Amino acid sequence: MAQIYASKTNEIQKYETEHENEVRHLAGECMVLLENDGVLPFSDKIKKIALYGTGARHTVKGGTGSGDVNVRKTVSIARGLEEAGFEIVTEDWLDRYDRDLEEAQKTYLKKLKDMSDETGEPSVILGFKHPFQEPEQPIVEETDIKEADAAIYVLARNSGEGKDRRAEKGDYYLSDRELQNIRFMTENYSNCVVLLNTGGVIDLTELRKISGVQAILLTGQTGNMGGHAVADVLMAKTVPSGKLTDTWARSYDDYPSSRTFSYRDDNLDDEYYSDGIYVGYRYFDTFGIMPLYCFGYGKGYTDFSLVTKEVTADEKLVKVEVEVTNIGKVYPGREVVQVYYSAPDGVMEKPTQELAGFAKTKLLMPGEKEVVTVTFATEDMASYDSYDAAWVMEEGEYTIRVGNSSRTTEVAAIIDLDETVQTVLLKNVMKDKEFVKEIHHMVPIFDLELDDTPFMRPILIYAENFKKKIMEYEVIRTMLEDKRPDEILTLEDVKKGAASLEELVAQLTVEEMADLCVGTERLEEGGNVIGSSSACVPGAAGDTTSALIEKRKIPNLILADGPAGLRLQTHFKTDKEGNKLPGGEQFGMEIAPFAKEQPEGAQDYYQYCTAIPIATTLAQSWDVDLIKRMGEIVGEEMEQFHIHLWLAPGMNIHRNPLCGRNFEYYSEDPLLTGLCAAADTKGVQSYKGHGTTIKHFAANNQEDNRMFTNAHISERALREIYLKGFEIAVKTAQPYAIMTSYNLINGTHAANHYDMLQNVARDEWGFEGFIMTDWYTSQDTTALGMVSESGKYSYSDGVQCIKAGNDLQMPGCRKNVEDIVDGVKNGRITKADLQRCAKHILGIALKTI
Repeated sequence: MAQIYASKTNEIQKYETEHENEVRHLAGECMVLLENDGVLPFSDKIKKIALYGTGARHTVKGGTGSGDVNVRKTVSIARGLEEAGFEIVTEDWLDRYDRDLEEAQKTYLKKLKDMSDETGEPSVILGFKHPFQEPEQPIVEETDIKEADAAIYVLARNSGEGKDRRAEKGDYYLSDRELQNIRFMTENYSNCVVLLNTGGVIDLTELRKISGVQAILLTGQTGNMGGHAVADVLMAKTVPSGKLTDTWARSYDDYPSSRTFSYRDDNLDDEYYSDGIYVGYRYFDTFGIMPLYCFGYGKGYTDFSLVTKEVTADEKLVKVEVEVTNIGKVYPGREVVQVYYSAPDGVMEKPTQELAGFAKTKLLMPGEKEVVTVTFATEDMASYDSYDAAWVMEEGEYTIRVGNSSRTTEVAAIIDLDETVQTVLLKNVMKDKEFVKEIHHMVPIFDLELDDTPFMRPILIYAENFKKKIMEYEVIRTMLEDKRPDEILTLEDVKKGAASLEELVAQLTVEEMADLCVGTERLEEGGNVIGSSSACVPGAAGDTTSALIEKRKIPNLILADGPAGLRLQTHFKTDKEGNKLPGGEQFGMEIAPFAKEQPEGAQDYYQYCTAIPIATTLAQSWDVDLIKRMGEIVGEEMEQFHIHLWLAPGMNIHRNPLCGRNFEYYSEDPLLTGLCAAADTKGVQSYKGHGTTIKHFAANNQEDNRMFTNAHISERALREIYLKGFEIAVKTAQPYAIMTSYNLINGTHAANHYDMLQNVARDEWGFEGFIMTDWYTSQDTTALGMVSESGKYSYSDGVQCIKAGNDLQMPGCRKNVEDIVDGVKNGRITKADLQRCAKHILGIALKTI
């Protein structure tokens, strides 16, 4: 009988109220004010609101799929406004949309059931492939116009794993009906505001042409308290201080990957990263493309002045001190100081500028000042030279720039390096058999310095004062021999110091280790709901084996999805022996209704979690302390429900705005991404025995055909863009685990990539935790409907996972176990390979007891 950790009462718990209140307070600081002619914040005269838009009553708290969070309640924007004291006067229009939506949802669920019955594929998987599409909203007509002091249109978008977004009306572009209704709204009301309840970039060019739109607020997707958080910002109870973490283009075609991304070139098998290092603002700045809103942009309810007071630098550290003053007269606010560097073009071309560090002020009252300090390692300005396999700082002038967005930076200092120097000597590990033709620039096109760059004496640094690090790599894995054969060692012995971890691993049989390295879901033995395979915590994503608890005192580790909170089953039932009864909800769908008649002694259980803002919205705070606090909220709930590993944070790069899973990731910039993930991890791991799983490692930048697509990327682009965030998170916070991505990288599945998992993550970065697959990566998924239409690439190899150092295969199947055992017998892998994986898993298990 599994031990159940959920609550037996449906009453609201203290932690729920505390966490919801904190999320409400902090979420407003993540919102980005894009436009405002003074209509915001609302004055006390604003009492009646004309409210329109699909997100008004059906506010999206976060995306779909495994990133969803099952909560007790979600506060819509309509409800938030009403509870803040506003009167909503457009109930008739909102009611009409409610009826249309309800009918569309019924039709959708029936369609999934019919498709499932016909194909045999689970409804959950079909839901990923065929996400729900909201119905066309009703036209706002003359009869819908009511007397009001202000009008708000809530424009909502949703997306999720398994399918990329489309560059079509109603998705990336506003639909004709949305534009029609917004225009009609502005023609009939003064004080018109548009709220963007979106998880990613959408095209705003047509919206910007509507003159009556007086304010645009990117609320993002702020969790289950979003309606209250929005109302607080509109009333200035919380002041918005967010900044964009992506470049919002004037045209989708302006993104360098626009023509070949995912399905757009009719090739889902191979994705060629021809944009190289020029992702996001690195491309727009260097190639002279003017964005609609630049990276790092965001207004507030007040204005600030930034004055660089001092810049110091040597061969180890660059330190920038900036005085920030609230120069407004009425409202307090917070400002983000952003420091960039421009490296000299030499043998290697460089982006015009790159983010080096940032800091956010405290809440400054009108006239108040604060001096903030931004520091970063001097060698962080190095570029990767794939010819010499080294991080290199080329000789010349490194310009330090300071601003409050990427397009408002000014020169603060010049650092002059006398000679080219290698800072770290590595080896190239990501070679591709196919050559990727990348875009290049010959000379800087967009010159941020213009002609008024002030003369300043450069700070001189010298190559001879740098200490080059030469990386050492694993050469051989040595099998551990059992030196205490007369004893039965346990993990508790290791905990007490009576045995070493190596001594325990040496005693484990190949069969025991194979079981340990494979998750416990067994579809062929009855199975569980996809992505919901833990017996102890229903709704959790899975767990490791419990077969070694009695003999070896090795606990099973329970894993739950994220990254906007824990995804668990909110309500389930067990019989009097503790066996879970059929029924309940998962992934926002009812698996099956509970039986009307339950057995005698049946017990109800409840697991309500808090939905925090999605990763992109969190990152828009540019506040690592805020993100750390959100991690602490998750960590506390992990402790509450006995979750050991949170399958989050997601931290892939926003290479293209159409990636369906961008909402789960932070930014187009690897530094911002890495620091956010590190803060999230530190928050969670402040709770002993509970850790994060940074994902998806690596280059998981599209969702269509996600399990069978081959990402072709140059070594330099991988190291500077797609791996850099992971490197920062590992070195800064040491997460408990890393999850590999579905895709291949330069011809090798990420889960089978020895060079990436061993040479890079462990040898170069010093990663200490264990590495797991994403769900079903190393399994034949034909029966689940997860197939490659072309058949060009197959699923990853379970035996090679062990060789590569992908320690745990999830959710697991009997064949995975058998393949590993056979792999040792036939010499495809060694017992030492398997021992290494087992040791990594046990190292984390040791932290939980």
